[in-house]
Amino acid sequence: MSGDDAQLKERPRVGLALSGGVARGFAHLGVLRVLEEHHIPIDYIAGTSAGSLVAAAYAAGMSVEEVERVSRSMRWRDVGRVTISRLGVQSNARLEEFVRGRLPVSRFEELRIPLAVVATDLKTGSAVIMTEGDVPFAVRASCALPGWYVPVTDDHGRQLVDGGLVANIPTAAVRGLGADLVIAVDVNSEGAKFIGPPHSVIGVILQSMMVIQRTAAIHQLHDADVVVMPKTGHIRWDEMQRADELIATGELAARPTVERIKRLLEPVAEPRPKWYQRRRRGQQPLEDKRRVSPLR
Repeated sequence: MSGDDAQLKERPRVGLALSGGVARGFAHLGVLRVLEEHHIPIDYIAGTSAGSLVAAAYAAGMSVEEVERVSRSMRWRDVGRVTISRLGVQSNARLEEFVRGRLPVSRFEELRIPLAVVATDLKTGSAVIMTEGDVPFAVRASCALPGWYVPVTDDHGRQLVDGGLVANIPTAAVRGLGADLVIAVDVNSEGAKFIGPPHSVIGVILQSMMVIQRTAAIHQLHDADVVVMPKTGHIRWDEMQRADELIATGELAARPTVERIKRLLEPVAEPRPKWYQRRRRGQQPLEDKRRVSPLR
């Protein structure tokens, strides 16, 4: 096919879907580092739970290095504190304060990259996809682990909890923003490889959520064009102090996918319409021929 008979489509718009995974969410930073290294653009980004924290920071304009520095200093005391409530052991209001104090902007409308944050409506069981308003609040809601953190109430009176219950890998959310090519990062693909049962209440809750999420994740990953699966099974979900190891797993998993992503990003030559090709050859378009043909 000659250049005259084809036209180049512009590259697909890239969306990044970052899964929940508590401390394992630090692996997302290794993936982002590799994508940046290879100049792979991110046009849209969505995050659930821990993935929403990384997604919000990156969408707000923070560099990967800046987010890594914050991650290394983050501890559980920055996320929640004990509260008196029948709905949870702790409040995660501290997480909202933590995020607000570090993001360069706090409104969805001010972000450098369009962002979607996923939470769960506790009453209806449906996904709540937040794309406008206050970003730190959205991240807090997406990370409100049910049974441990008190549900977060929004302006509509909805009780919101961790988005991992309904969309731990937010591929549909990032498609909804406008992405053509979706890169999904699943930091829980290996489950748990460490020996022994959970050692705490939060460990039991996290392990139970993991069991629920695995079936749903299969369907969510089907909506991705490229899937990155960091090998984090040997690291528990509560081990924030192992941020460097988790970042390294993200890098290691992302590198083999780079060439495939680049191929998918190449402009594609699509054929010109047949009427255009005939006109280039000096022929009359088919519809015109039909118009002048004698009646039979």
